[in-house]
Amino acid sequence: MARQEDLFKKLIAHCKEYGFVFPSSEIYDGLSAVYDYGQYGVELKNNLKRYWWDGMTLLHDNIVGIDAAIFMHPTVWKASGHVDAFNDPLIDNRDSKKRYRADVLIEDHLAKIDEKISREVEKAAKKFGDSFDEAMFRSTNPRVAKHQAERDAIHERFANAMNANDLAELRQIIIDCEIVCPLSGTRNWTDVRQFNLMFATEMGSTADGAMKVYLRPETAQGIFVNFLNVQKTGRMKIPFGIAQIGKAFRNEIVARQFIFRMREFEQMEMQFFVRPGEELAWFARWKEARMRWHRNLGLGDEKYRFHDHEKLAHYANAATDIEYEMPFGFKEVEGIHSRTNFDLSQHEKFSGKKIQYFDAELGTSYTPYVIETSIGVDRLFLSILAGAYTEETLDGGESRVVLKLPPALAPIKLAVLPLVRKDGLAEKAEEILHMLRFDFRCQYDEKDSIGKRYRRQDAIGTPYCITVDYDTMRDNTVTIRFRDTMEQERVSIDRLHEIISDRVSLRSLLEGLK
Repeated sequence: MARQEDLFKKLIAHCKEYGFVFPSSEIYDGLSAVYDYGQYGVELKNNLKRYWWDGMTLLHDNIVGIDAAIFMHPTVWKASGHVDAFNDPLIDNRDSKKRYRADVLIEDHLAKIDEKISREVEKAAKKFGDSFDEAMFRSTNPRVAKHQAERDAIHERFANAMNANDLAELRQIIIDCEIVCPLSGTRNWTDVRQFNLMFATEMGSTADGAMKVYLRPETAQGIFVNFLNVQKTGRMKIPFGIAQIGKAFRNEIVARQFIFRMREFEQMEMQFFVRPGEELAWFARWKEARMRWHRNLGLGDEKYRFHDHEKLAHYANAATDIEYEMPFGFKEVEGIHSRTNFDLSQHEKFSGKKIQYFDAELGTSYTPYVIETSIGVDRLFLSILAGAYTEETLDGGESRVVLKLPPALAPIKLAVLPLVRKDGLAEKAEEILHMLRFDFRCQYDEKDSIGKRYRRQDAIGTPYCITVDYDTMRDNTVTIRFRDTMEQERVSIDRLHEIISDRVSLRSLLEGLK
């Protein structure tokens, strides 16, 4: 676990050193849980958004996109339940004066028990080798059985308390499990209470009577209130989807783990409208489709898993998360929810406008049911970097840090490097750069030795380096170096476009979704 924590610290440092992510307002000592994306971070983020957007709108005839405003009429949030029910259960430690989410404290405690079980299994696997039967060991080993029974008992109490919104029981679990404050090390806890996560502000001048409005805590409601606008103008037939990428804001008290949980973040959401009664079949289809989208990135199928929700939201009849194995454990990167017809029904009720769909095949009108897929862009970004970050020891003892990003997502697709800055090599390199830059994001680098330049490109995940040398001036060929293998190949300049485009185009990723 310590090694993983060290890896996470290295990853955070790497993000800052190489222009991926900076603390926001850093010259003023930063702003807690708010970050800025640097020159390479914004390119990677944009590539991720394009992969999602095209995967939704380009590959599906019945999914279209919108871009709704961040500010919405305040009644939207009353109708959606956010004003009354968008809360976190918080608990304070009286000694450290720090505030924590009660559910997160308990989840972390459960994770520690899981780690104990995993360590027992790992020790046994080493001891018994190929003859090891993990399932048998888990079911018969007394230490594992004891830990598992303890975990199951806590988990059952926790799930029941969350579903019943029983704040006193959440506190009692923390007391019974002897969970301590990470800072003070004491168990001097206050009662658990609810805290609303929405940021509020005012619109209009106070002289005219300002209206209280909210920064949206999710992007989904912008889709729901535009359901009829899109359906009618797009002549959409159910089933169909509406996709959106946009910023959302939550006043997270427990904001932590770098960009994993922030107060200002970005979401990619798609709401898919279906006939009542067909929602669970569509839920299953989208669940598998979304997992395929993630695994298509090639970071390792075993890094992903589904996690069904313990507590369903008030609007849902099915919900699961796609979790990725971050350096700090399996964590949610995407949620798939069957939201029933709650949102459209609520907006119909609060607005007084009829929000229904006339189904010509059935000859009847109804309020559609909704399947939601929702990704946190920042969490996805972190999972991609965590999966790509690699430290390698090379022949001769030299080491390198390389981001093994999928080529289609890499911020810089290729670097053009003149071997030296004389004898026309630099000018030839510039000529190649200008030839390729209309199709690929390129970088020119002539500073330091060629080895150091390779290392710099490895560190930002550039898939290909093109080296211009003296042979180039004679036969119009260059050396192309491949990031992951470090192998080099001599190719003709006029073949560069063909070789690179075949491997870095978004199409190469999208074709994997067929």
